[in-house]
Amino acid sequence: MLLSEYDYPLPEELIAQEPLADRSSSRMLVVNRVAGTWEDCHFRDLPEYLRPGDCLALNDTRVFPSRLFGVKIGLDRQIELFLLKPETADRKRWAALVRPGRHVHVGARIYITPRLSAEVLEARHRGERLLELTCNGDLDDELDACGHIPLPPYIRRKDEAADRERYQTVYANHRGSVAAPTAGLHFTPEVLARCEAAGASVARVTLHVGLGTFQPLPEDAVEANRLHSERYEISVEAAEGLARAERRVAVGTTSVRTLETAAARGGLTGQCGETDIFIYPGYEFRAVGAMVTNFHLPKSSLMLLVSAFGGQELIMGAYRHAVEQRYRFFSYGDCMLIL
Repeated sequence: MLLSEYDYPLPEELIAQEPLADRSSSRMLVVNRVAGTWEDCHFRDLPEYLRPGDCLALNDTRVFPSRLFGVKIGLDRQIELFLLKPETADRKRWAALVRPGRHVHVGARIYITPRLSAEVLEARHRGERLLELTCNGDLDDELDACGHIPLPPYIRRKDEAADRERYQTVYANHRGSVAAPTAGLHFTPEVLARCEAAGASVARVTLHVGLGTFQPLPEDAVEANRLHSERYEISVEAAEGLARAERRVAVGTTSVRTLETAAARGGLTGQCGETDIFIYPGYEFRAVGAMVTNFHLPKSSLMLLVSAFGGQELIMGAYRHAVEQRYRFFSYGDCMLIL
């Protein structure tokens, strides 16, 4: 299977650079796998497609300000640190990306604020570094004060104060992601209430989105690629609600990966761990019956996952329709409901 088969032309002006003022006013392309059809709707119409016995699986991870800027003594330029995930329980050691990496060797210290600095302990594969943070005070408070929201690279502007709220779901709770589970960005408390009024229950799971969201797949042979691992958790209460459901509607590819990981590890039970599950066409879904998802980058692991769920021909056709109809793409863009 070739990654190049999951490419599509996308005019740059369709890549959303700003969020809509009203989250639920995003357009939603509803794709019916059985009929092989699609229709143009809006996200606020989602409750009309839900029924008693459904369970919405929401990823309640919270994005933290993980992009930092500092200086290295003797280097006359700014150093960017992109924290990915902590590697020790005390959260002093972090996997991170460093730019420009060629100027930051093992043993280098980067000064971020008068209270926060980072030392490079190890150089790793594909530009990754192991950092040790030294903070005179509470680390989360310091990151909140000096860190920047890690907007994806296709959003070609600097992060703004408004992104701290808008690049976050309304139900975000557990801090730990370096990218938002973007399908959830369309929800408002009112839409959630209408979903429950339609008879759907809600289960909150957690998957902290990491490096894999940003890095392209290096091999054109799909099966030759591997994904980075990400931390997930399903509470006993959430697992019970998911197990009872007649149909599980996963909100976002991160929720899909969480539920499918759990299903492969003994079923929908309370559990936590690391997952590097890689879903591509040919995968047999065990837990997910419907999916809400944003439009994804060509030739990405997320494009493969959606194609595995909806079928390559149907999904590629739906994407061509979305381009023709001028849908807004990627993180701050519109979405699909795949039934």
